[in-house]
Amino acid sequence: MERRILSCIGNTALIRLSKIAGDSRLRLYAKLEGLNLGGSIKDRAAKEIIRDALDRGKIRAGTVVIESSSGNMGIGLAQVCAYLGLRFICVVDPKTTRQNIEILKAYGAEIDLVERPDPSTGEYLRARLDRVKAVVESTPNSFWPDQYSNVSNAKAHHQTMHEIVEQLEGRLDYVFCATSTCGTMRGCAEYLRERDLPVKVVAVDAVGSVIFGGEPAKRLIPGHGAAVRPKLFEPGLADRLVTVTDLDCIIGCRRLVKTEAILAGGSSGAIIMAIEKIKEELPSGSVCVAVLPDRGERYLDTIYSDEWVAEHFGDVSHFWCADRPIEMCLTAV
Repeated sequence: MERRILSCIGNTALIRLSKIAGDSRLRLYAKLEGLNLGGSIKDRAAKEIIRDALDRGKIRAGTVVIESSSGNMGIGLAQVCAYLGLRFICVVDPKTTRQNIEILKAYGAEIDLVERPDPSTGEYLRARLDRVKAVVESTPNSFWPDQYSNVSNAKAHHQTMHEIVEQLEGRLDYVFCATSTCGTMRGCAEYLRERDLPVKVVAVDAVGSVIFGGEPAKRLIPGHGAAVRPKLFEPGLADRLVTVTDLDCIIGCRRLVKTEAILAGGSSGAIIMAIEKIKEELPSGSVCVAVLPDRGERYLDTIYSDEWVAEHFGDVSHFWCADRPIEMCLTAV
């Protein structure tokens, strides 16, 4: 397992984004985590969590792995479990995309759909977590990865940050991370601070997420933000916070594919727009890395569907026209 998984996960491409940044004074790079075998940055966390559980004896022959996921973490776990011959149950909700459901099934995962949100909060995350706890309690020899509190999630991203620093030969000023479980942000921050590297961590969170104390609100883009503050969160992990809307995510994704020909997922669009929002405040010549968590094929029915976007936001196609400055999009959102 060790050799096979390590050969397929990590060391993803770091490329210069020269077009979307326009005449910006920044040097902007993208870490393309969608190039991992399972298609997202969650492959790293899934590998590290399962490896740690094996080392500790929490997973053995016949163990059933059970986790809540809106898609990417579930897919990462599904591929590892398929390789190890483990049964995997993924608890999802109606916001999980059709593509993610089909990918999970292709890996052999069993789907447990939570159809109703938590009655006290109106959110699906708490309902999914309650369902996971119930299934774990009723399933002998089961293991819950618990991506929201498992420190192995964050540990996986010490390697992510190591790769970025190594690929840029230490010439780095800012790293932008989307937040959900807070694994990426925490892992990157820990790596930098343990080595006393002068790199600022910028957290990108969703409007309507409660991670940084915001008011809860309905969100449409999965895998970005959280309705419950993760246990992996710690105050002071990020040097700066930027919040973005669902529409920001869509605009960022559409602009990214039109300018750089990178088809990326919703949280990647969030990061692109977060950089746009604060780029003029950063020192000239700053080297920035956007950690882009996944690919966009899983969002073809939502972010990249003109019909879906029009249904939820109206006709906003002019926001990503090639001849429209992205700054105008920001002021219009």
